[in-house]
Amino acid sequence: SLWPATEIIVITAYGSIETAVEAMRLGAYDFLTKPIDRERFSIVVERALDRHRLAAENQNLRHQLETRNRIEEMIGESEAMRRIHHVIGMVAKNDVTILIGGESGTGKELVARAIHQQSQRSNGPFITMNCGALPESLFESELFGYEKGAFSGAVGTKPGRFEMADEGTLFLDELGELPLKAQVDFLRVLETGEFRRLGGKTLITVNTRIIAATNRNLPQLVETGLFREDLFYRINVVPIHLPPLRERREDIPVLLDYFLKEFAQKHRIPLKTLSLPSLRFLVQYHWPGNIRQLRNVIERLVVTVKEHAIQPDHLPDEIRTSVNPGSRMVISLGTPLEDIEREVIRRTLVEVTPHREQAAKLLGISVRSLQYKIKEYGIEL
Repeated sequence: SLWPATEIIVITAYGSIETAVEAMRLGAYDFLTKPIDRERFSIVVERALDRHRLAAENQNLRHQLETRNRIEEMIGESEAMRRIHHVIGMVAKNDVTILIGGESGTGKELVARAIHQQSQRSNGPFITMNCGALPESLFESELFGYEKGAFSGAVGTKPGRFEMADEGTLFLDELGELPLKAQVDFLRVLETGEFRRLGGKTLITVNTRIIAATNRNLPQLVETGLFREDLFYRINVVPIHLPPLRERREDIPVLLDYFLKEFAQKHRIPLKTLSLPSLRFLVQYHWPGNIRQLRNVIERLVVTVKEHAIQPDHLPDEIRTSVNPGSRMVISLGTPLEDIEREVIRRTLVEVTPHREQAAKLLGISVRSLQYKIKEYGIEL
């Protein structure tokens, strides 16, 4: 269980068919009895290594395919997304350290993977480490690895994330959770590219690109002494900020369309559509969990809704009951229809500006009709 990828060859002087069958059932690659024939032993070891390499290659190919599919989620027509794609294209060509900021669920790892895929390191490994998911006592061994006997339970040598990412990219998520002691060691590796495994004496040199991400205010953590100032400046060479989904609502219809198609294909279900009222709810919702939450909601709807069109009643309660009050209108009896129409158009344009195609879709009219109405009512934004 400590080394699940290890190929096991059982060697025994007390072999029997029952023992061999049981060993293979438990996961052994092969079963040899003494005395060992050296030629057969060499062949078995070579085949075991070949299977190990093939399994690793298959896993890597599957991972690359999943990565490409997930990177496609970085879609959008907003100015913010155009800027992010431009920055990705620039920094991918240069081996600089990058700090990605943004709320949880905004796609920080997707950006890191996109940078890696477009860089000269794309054939190297992309290794991730979530700093917020590890107890403080494990940071050093996870980052730098350890030698056999370095501590109780270290029954073998294990490379750390830095070593695993050699000639590739190491993505450190939730960097703000890195303990101060680990920050000192981390800074040293950033500056020298050298480290020792826990309990080891050999100096290991790596060529690893660092991309870090955080949803916390690192300058504020620096002021309070929870994050080292020198590490902040060393890691913050090129900052990239990902806006929350509520600040780029014009991208929501595009994401909805993408996820509806993705999950229909994944679950082999006929493609569903969104009714216009449902689309309005989803565009107006504030999405505290950002793209991750949107993705999960759409997958749930695709799987659970039996009808072809998704209606407001199908939406989660938190979406239907938390519509922005600013999107509601109080209409007095006798209000001229022209005034109501003007205000509805104006508010819709404010919601999805500057994309009039999406505004027209929400209003259920053509873009040409919308442009005519804007001119007719003298609407200015």
